[in-house]
Amino acid sequence: MAKNLKLKAARALKDMSQKELAEKIGVSRQTMNAIESGDYNPTIKLCIAICKALDTTLDELFWEE
Repeated sequence: MAKNLKLKAARALKDMSQKELAEKIGVSRQTMNAIESGDYNPTIKLCIAICKALDTTLDELFWEE
């Protein structure tokens, strides 16, 4: 699985650390790191929570061409 650079960029735009985003959506920082590095495929529920926290859409963060 590829790294999720779109997620990392969106988090950076909000000036949020992995830990801050993880706490906001109720997962560990390690889980957030695994999602960004492509080692973990989040559930749709988790994807939606991430999008809400970062004020973005599923397409913008998770759609792959």
